[in-house]
Amino acid sequence: MNPQAKLIFVISLILGTTITISSNHWVMAWTGLEINTLAILPLISKSHHPRAIEAATKYFLTQAAASALVLFSSMSNAWQTGQWDITQLTDPMSCTIFTAAIAIKLGLVPFHFWFPEVLQGSPLTTGLALATIMKLPPITLMFMTSGSLNPIMLTTMAIMSTALGGWMGLNQTQIRKILAFSSISHLGWMTIILIYNPKLTLLNFYLYTVMTAATFLTLNSMKALKLSTLMTSWTKSPT
Repeated sequence: MNPQAKLIFVISLILGTTITISSNHWVMAWTGLEINTLAILPLISKSHHPRAIEAATKYFLTQAAASALVLFSSMSNAWQTGQWDITQLTDPMSCTIFTAAIAIKLGLVPFHFWFPEVLQGSPLTTGLALATIMKLPPITLMFMTSGSLNPIMLTTMAIMSTALGGWMGLNQTQIRKILAFSSISHLGWMTIILIYNPKLTLLNFYLYTVMTAATFLTLNSMKALKLSTLMTSWTKSPT
């Protein structure tokens, strides 16, 4: 990929994240999410491999659906309450729709099917962005609306994510898929903490980001994509 084009996409990614986490109006938050989605797509599909194109298509479709639900929930909330402020999400139906939208964005069970497939089709550096930077805007929106989200729905999805993430990861040989299920499990823990103490969720997310970055960058330096490669990598890279 052209370095200038790559720079533009990376700057757009940072810009989209910044817009979402610093906005207090629903339309601005939605705009940031859309910029993020459009900026990561060329980075996923840069290898032009059919698997990468498939991953980019799956990512685009799921994120577009989730963004549409975010916009729909905010519009229905504004229709009922006259408020466009993110923290003023009070309409019960809007809260339920928004909870589902954020679950799709993050890849919580039962909306998790896209995440392992997309991560498997992406390069490790893009996979790192998908597992960390791309999770920050939805986590921030969850943090800002934590008092309004549907607690029963959130708890159910969190428990399912924690259980299924750990269980499905045992059955994989592809490292990126193992990391994807690990991410789903971590997000389950973050979601269940959010109901009781939202600030601890952010702390958990920061620790998760540091650990995930260390793992992805180490694997990238070894060029390890399968467990079989990882088992023999000590001969090539003792460190």
